[in-house]
Amino acid sequence: MSTPTAPAPAKNGTHVDVDDTFAVARSDKPLSPKAPDREAGPSKGDAKDTSAVPGPLHAVPHLSQDMLDAFGREMEAIRKKHVDDLGERDATYIRSVIKAQRRLEIAGRAMLEFAFLPPLWLGGVAALSASKIIDNMEIGHNVMHGQYDWMQDEELNGRTFEWDTACPADQWRHSHNYMHHTHTNIVGKDRDIGYGILRMSEDQPWEPYYLGNPVYATLLALLFEYGVAVHDLETEEIRYGKWDLQARLPMLKAIFDKVKGQALKDYVLFPALAGPFFPATLSANVAANIVRNVWTYSIIFCGHFPDGVEEFTEEETAGETRGGWYVRQLLGSANLTGGPFFHLMSGNLSFQIEHHLFPDIPAHRYAEISVEVKEACERYGLDYHAGPLPWQLFTVFRKIVRLSVPTGAELQDYVERPRTSRLVKTAAGAFRGARGAARGTVGVARGAVEGAVAGARGAVAANAA
Repeated sequence: MSTPTAPAPAKNGTHVDVDDTFAVARSDKPLSPKAPDREAGPSKGDAKDTSAVPGPLHAVPHLSQDMLDAFGREMEAIRKKHVDDLGERDATYIRSVIKAQRRLEIAGRAMLEFAFLPPLWLGGVAALSASKIIDNMEIGHNVMHGQYDWMQDEELNGRTFEWDTACPADQWRHSHNYMHHTHTNIVGKDRDIGYGILRMSEDQPWEPYYLGNPVYATLLALLFEYGVAVHDLETEEIRYGKWDLQARLPMLKAIFDKVKGQALKDYVLFPALAGPFFPATLSANVAANIVRNVWTYSIIFCGHFPDGVEEFTEEETAGETRGGWYVRQLLGSANLTGGPFFHLMSGNLSFQIEHHLFPDIPAHRYAEISVEVKEACERYGLDYHAGPLPWQLFTVFRKIVRLSVPTGAELQDYVERPRTSRLVKTAAGAFRGARGAARGTVGVARGAVEGAVAGARGAVAANAA
């Protein structure tokens, strides 16, 4: 790897890359193409005093537009301080992580050649799982955000890096770096809200498909790398008859080629090297991928969907300023508490707030950045959501279950939609009737129990007399 160099200064202030489709967030351009440049002055018509004008975000009605912009300037100052400080310690960190990841993979693969021995099966699964998690989260995810582009090292080039998972890196750079980080938690624009599979917001209209929410969530956790791989295909459009197979053939081919390579490596080549112990090694490789998938799913969902995280509408984010963008990133994220090892194994996405604020800053800095961000949040009266993984995961699954079943108003809204068939309307009416009957039965039973209790109390009182 090459010797790190200082980050190159931006020319003429900042700019937006014209290639938005596969944009990688870098230190010399805005992260949102719709946000104004960092150094740009006020545009025409913006010179008026806006100190008393309420900000557009429903979650922070106490912040005027001027206050939103002031918060944005403070976040820019934090960002600039860390960009200017990038250097040898960051290069040493990522190189040491890469070295540890490779050693874990070699150790895991070696042990799994003798996976017929239970201790080596367990040890191999643990080592290979950890290797895959670090490769995906602390190395792949962060490198592809351009966090180490300033090193000018081709192995760490965010635009060309390829990772060890089913999703082609180019597709991920579009669906994640551009679509998700630009439109974070905007319902209808951020497809990470439910991944096109789940209902994760009350602003997503309910339909019978979402009754399977808990089942879909479980399958997505077990097969998360494949869910990410097909994310950019917009497969949810199949339900509405809008999906164009012909237009997506190039993407499907890229996914097939990537999945084929991963499957041959994990499920054919390495198990075959174990000879007669092929089944044991195969099962261990399957287990390692499942561990990686479930862990990654848990970290990501707990950073985006636990209690307290806000969603936004397209209307309130139209014409968004840079300050509004920063506040939206803050309110649309949640952190996970834990120690240094936990943060490493999460790719430092346990600091999801800081990642959304500064996706192109090396993630190992997020712990120290979080102190500065929390202090600013206290002064501006902004919520800073953080909690332990088990509790956050509980609130996520509680939301998944709750949003699978419609409220009375949501059911009525679905029935009244023009495309709803007569059969569905009949079934919905039967459902409402059954629910009413059940409530009536409960009421009758409760009355009978209360009457029996009252009678028993009377009998006891009579006997006592």
